[in-house]
Amino acid sequence: NRLLRHAGLLDTDVPRLHLFGAEMEGKERDGASDNETKSDSGVPEVPVPADDTPEVLNKALSGLSSRWKNWWVRGILTLAMISFFFIIIYLGPMVLMMIVLCVQIKCFHEIITIGYSVYHSYHLPWFRTLSWYFLLCVNYFFYGETVTDYFFTLVQREEPLRILSKYHRFISFALYLTGFCMFVLSLVKKHYRLQFYMFGWTHVTLLIVVTQSHLIIHNLFEGMIWFIVPISCVICNDIMAYMFGFFFGRTPLIKLSPKKTWEGFIGGFFATIVFGILLSYVMSGYRFFVCPVEFNNDSNSFTVDCKPSELFQLQDYGLPPVLQSVTGWTTVKLYPFQIHSIALSAFASIMGPFGGFFASGFKRAFKIKDFANTIPGHGGIMDRFDCQYLMATFVNVYIASFIRGPNPSKVIQQLLALRPDQQLHIFNSLKAHLTEKGLLPALEEAA
Repeated sequence: NRLLRHAGLLDTDVPRLHLFGAEMEGKERDGASDNETKSDSGVPEVPVPADDTPEVLNKALSGLSSRWKNWWVRGILTLAMISFFFIIIYLGPMVLMMIVLCVQIKCFHEIITIGYSVYHSYHLPWFRTLSWYFLLCVNYFFYGETVTDYFFTLVQREEPLRILSKYHRFISFALYLTGFCMFVLSLVKKHYRLQFYMFGWTHVTLLIVVTQSHLIIHNLFEGMIWFIVPISCVICNDIMAYMFGFFFGRTPLIKLSPKKTWEGFIGGFFATIVFGILLSYVMSGYRFFVCPVEFNNDSNSFTVDCKPSELFQLQDYGLPPVLQSVTGWTTVKLYPFQIHSIALSAFASIMGPFGGFFASGFKRAFKIKDFANTIPGHGGIMDRFDCQYLMATFVNVYIASFIRGPNPSKVIQQLLALRPDQQLHIFNSLKAHLTEKGLLPALEEAA
């Protein structure tokens, strides 16, 4: 007591000591409670991928600063990827479809691997198996729909394919239902929340990756120009925004990506608009790029030969008075597709980067630098295609809203698959309609 009085603690701080002890006990209890729930809510950090820059480049660029070394590495690998892109375009639409499928699988693998790394310590049962099973189910559904839609005559010609086509959606649902039941049976006590987290993780990944890649293939069937121009605009915007930001960037654009600047964003916008107009002008003159990709039943191969539509025929457009006074021209010859390319380029420049910002936010949430280290200086495949998937959705919506009309060849294919009595009924209905409109006599006279 004397010591406590001398120290000034008696009757004053003793209650505080008791309170401190009670708080410590409470914290210990809370800590124990946290430990009990940690197995259901903890999110450990994922290690940042190591630098995998080729040793040849490391030696060649060893004398440069890290900033300029990264610039050269990104530049060299970008040129290599662009060259590979030209090669697969030359190989034709079938190879492009295979590349899209490979990219889809790799992007899915990178995102699922992050989820597996985050929750690996909890040994969730069947997680990887179920994830890849759901990927198989979704691809079976989407590609089955595509085959039925674009290869209708081939499907009707082969008996097994006709049966699969007829019951395609039921089979797809049965496959998904099997995976759903497997997930329910795999639920483990104390890990319910984590398992439902990963169930949602897998399905969101499927929505982002598989659905968008399916839309890319649909765009490709409308004509390779609808595939090449949007992808090229995103690539151009990414490169030019990086270049303008690297040399002139001063003003930060968004906190999610500290290296993005307003100078790069604006410079990339104008450069992409000009690039889109020029690229569209060059490609619109070639049937290989503008014709829809169709399946030839006689040769069992894809064909891209047609008479170009008005969208890809030069037309005269009057210039505004301001431009007339500057250029001295009253009209200019353009392909109508070039007007549409301005909308595609603008979206790639303004809204496309938000796909990258979304990916940046995702990576920051899990404290990782890149989705993977597949491409030195660039990260994973998903790091390069985060903007492409958003662009694919826009192009598909744009075509459906402003470009695509009824396809007579598909209508005829469906009519030929009907029974003779159904075909005769449609023929009589169409004949009566044309006669009522006054079109049939004119057609008979012309014949």
